[in-house]
Amino acid sequence: MGDVVSTHLDESKRELITARTGEVIGEFGRLYEQQYVVALFNKVRFDIEGGGGPQPQLLRRKVPLQDKSIFSGTLFQYLEENKKWRNRFLFIPDSYNVNFYESKAGYEKGLHPKGFINCAGYRVLTSMDQYLELLGNSLPGVKAKSSSSPFLKCPTQFPLILWHPYACHYYFCLVAEKDQLKWSAVFQDCVRHTNNGLSEECRVQTPAFTDAVRLYRQAHGQYGTWDMMCGTPPQILANLVMEKLLPELRDLISPRLKGKLQERLRSWMLISDAVYRLVQSQAKAQYEAIVQSCEAGSPPLEASIRTDMDQIITSKEHVTSKIKALVLPKAEKLLKVSIQPYISSILEALMEPTSRGFFEVRDVFFRELVDMSKNLLNDGSKEKLGEHMEKISMLAFHPVKMQSCYEKVEQLSLEGLQQRFDVTSPSVFVQRAQILMREQMDDAVYTFEQLLHQGLEGQEGQEGQDGQEGEDLCKVIQRCQDRVIKKFDYDSSTVRKRFFREALLQIFIPYMLKQLSPSCSPELPSFQELIFEDFSRFILVENIFEEVVLHTVMKDIMMAVKEAAVQRRHNLYRDSIVMTNSDPNLHLLSDSSPIDWASEYGKEQVDGDAAKQEDAEDKDKDDDEDPAVQKRRRMKQVVSMIQEDGPGLPGDSCLEVPGVEDIPEEVEAEAEQSVESEAPVSPDVTAKVPNGTSSNNSAGLLNGNDLKMEQAAISVDQEERSAAPATEASQEAAEKPAAESPAADPAVESAIQEIENAVLEEDCEESVAPSTQEEAAETIPTNQEPKAPLRAEEEPVVKDQEQGSPKASPDKVDDGPAAFSTPQEDERKPPTREDVVLPSQQQGEAESTSETPAESDQPTGEESTAGQADDSSLQSPAPEATEAEKEPMPIHSQEKHSDSVVGEEDSGKGLSTEPVNEM
Repeated sequence: MGDVVSTHLDESKRELITARTGEVIGEFGRLYEQQYVVALFNKVRFDIEGGGGPQPQLLRRKVPLQDKSIFSGTLFQYLEENKKWRNRFLFIPDSYNVNFYESKAGYEKGLHPKGFINCAGYRVLTSMDQYLELLGNSLPGVKAKSSSSPFLKCPTQFPLILWHPYACHYYFCLVAEKDQLKWSAVFQDCVRHTNNGLSEECRVQTPAFTDAVRLYRQAHGQYGTWDMMCGTPPQILANLVMEKLLPELRDLISPRLKGKLQERLRSWMLISDAVYRLVQSQAKAQYEAIVQSCEAGSPPLEASIRTDMDQIITSKEHVTSKIKALVLPKAEKLLKVSIQPYISSILEALMEPTSRGFFEVRDVFFRELVDMSKNLLNDGSKEKLGEHMEKISMLAFHPVKMQSCYEKVEQLSLEGLQQRFDVTSPSVFVQRAQILMREQMDDAVYTFEQLLHQGLEGQEGQEGQDGQEGEDLCKVIQRCQDRVIKKFDYDSSTVRKRFFREALLQIFIPYMLKQLSPSCSPELPSFQELIFEDFSRFILVENIFEEVVLHTVMKDIMMAVKEAAVQRRHNLYRDSIVMTNSDPNLHLLSDSSPIDWASEYGKEQVDGDAAKQEDAEDKDKDDDEDPAVQKRRRMKQVVSMIQEDGPGLPGDSCLEVPGVEDIPEEVEAEAEQSVESEAPVSPDVTAKVPNGTSSNNSAGLLNGNDLKMEQAAISVDQEERSAAPATEASQEAAEKPAAESPAADPAVESAIQEIENAVLEEDCEESVAPSTQEEAAETIPTNQEPKAPLRAEEEPVVKDQEQGSPKASPDKVDDGPAAFSTPQEDERKPPTREDVVLPSQQQGEAESTSETPAESDQPTGEESTAGQADDSSLQSPAPEATEAEKEPMPIHSQEKHSDSVVGEEDSGKGLSTEPVNEM
């Protein structure tokens, strides 16, 4: 490998590389120095005059990934030095650089990694055909085939390749398709993060750098978007140099490459990587010198700007009016002919996938909170809350959880417009939208954390019973969720509208500049004479020319986006809707310290003494360890934090990382849920699943209000009961749930005890009882039929009924949204007996209300705004009492079940009340 590089990169080639790098960086440096002064002037002017768009409603996390890592695991990697596949342990810290070690033990010992990958500019490929198609374009006249390259043969059917146009390529293999999808999502997240290397907080360096790069490329006739504008400034400059240098080197070196096809391709990749690393090191040193020189001269410039601000602005406005008189007629003509007909179509192509991606972010956030609430209904302890919140806090940085959101935006296509407006590919807009989606998700999660923590602090000292504590937690969660969803909808609309405007400008401005520059640029130097010499560094005619063109097309872009918001097709707020200081107390929480849910509400708080003892032991160990090893050991992993426990795959390539391979994909989770719902449930076996519901999904749940109404109805009906057989059946049905339920609620036990006492009193008082069920039916009002005893399949779900299921009996209408079931889940449920509508039931339904239940657990944007204070979507509200409920009820109807109507028909006909297995 070293011989190939040293042979073809001799001294003359290295001198050529150094010379070309110096030329490019020198020209870029002159542009950067000019744009640095202009950016400094714009920054000072903004500080003085202020301005900006609508105020964001969500809070922003200051340090998103503090003490967190992204992912780690073991997989096969191809090594160039010995042309063999070896197991390697990969660890991805918060910097998103991929570090690889020989083994996990080496990582845990604190050894230095064997290497690392900076993913900026890379593409993640999952098939050899994709890779060989890109590889064939690296050398002229070479077309690679998968069978012609022995070193490209993978030991498994699931390859994963990182491809770069200049740097070396990395080859990985995995043993299962599930692992391939998981690692592909992780690598794509690394590429997405590292490509966004320019910080927006640097309000002078970042605009100066981007404008200098753009002006350099325009000076060489390249006006369109650039895919390699990714990574840190030295990496972008290296890409700028390689764009000019690599074709020249390829013409010199490729004829001298010897060997077969695969050997020539391999040699060229090694040479290209060596050249790229050399150019990057030289570009980094020269760029740092340029920035240091500019920053050293910025204090006197800033003082001069503040002193002469008014005069500078007046001079600039005068020159702008002169340039506008020259440019405006030509720009308006070009705008009318070549831009306006395409604005609406391009905007629609941008809005459709982007809005779907943001809607998916909203749904993922909503589902995570609903799942947490469902789990807390069974176990509403603060310890469980801490565990769930520890996982949700890093939801935005979970590559697998966010992959469904990112995939929606990847459908963006600008086909037919790329050649006209010189757009190389939509990847620039896709990655920008994905970064905005991740930021919005993290803002929503962080705001929810702060609101929930504030709500829990107000609840301290008000803990009640165990069941009541779970209900109170769910109410607090629901209130915080409604507030955050409302703020998310507003911020999402603001962010998307700004993204659409920026994307349209990036498409149209380069095209207009390319068309107008030949006729306008020669006349621009004459306007420089209108600027005072003292202000000539702050006012550049080239920048004013671009500003005039920008303002010309900006009016039409703003109008198009405004019309799209009025149509409300993509849930965009109109510009007239401005939420300023809508929640002033919320922004006081932005300066709060990060919340450590595990230590404040988790096991560490419950097991105080044990935790202190373990901390003391860990501290003794830490005294003997290296600080880097301590940081690695205490670092929490984002991906493994948000997962569901389950059995791992045999032979999994990630077996060295506990729990990482257990992250279920959405398709698999839905399949498992479908199988569970279709499988028959044994009457004597019931187990609570992780989402907090019973394994028998056909039973309805009751909230605490329904239970109180049940108890009140029972106490009224005790005086009018006269059916002894029904009483005995009811007593047996009431005893079975108490005996079979592993963790009965105290409220249920007290209700059952009251029923038993009432039954004993009636046995002593009543001397004559009806002998048949027909005689018992005569004592029941005509508008109500006798109810059959509980079936064996539904007896173990009494605990779940108190926790609020949205599913109600056919003759009752549930007024609240079905927060625990979705249309997809309802379709997977097998048909039950309560689904059968009997003739006697139809008359009762005709008298009942015609209101329809909620269709889904996900409210629209308007519903979340209107129902912000409504905390009933996480539990079914108590339905209004109908006339049938106000009449006396039989003693055996102590609990409400969805199959009560079927039971009434059965009991009225004298059928057997033995348990009936569901179909």
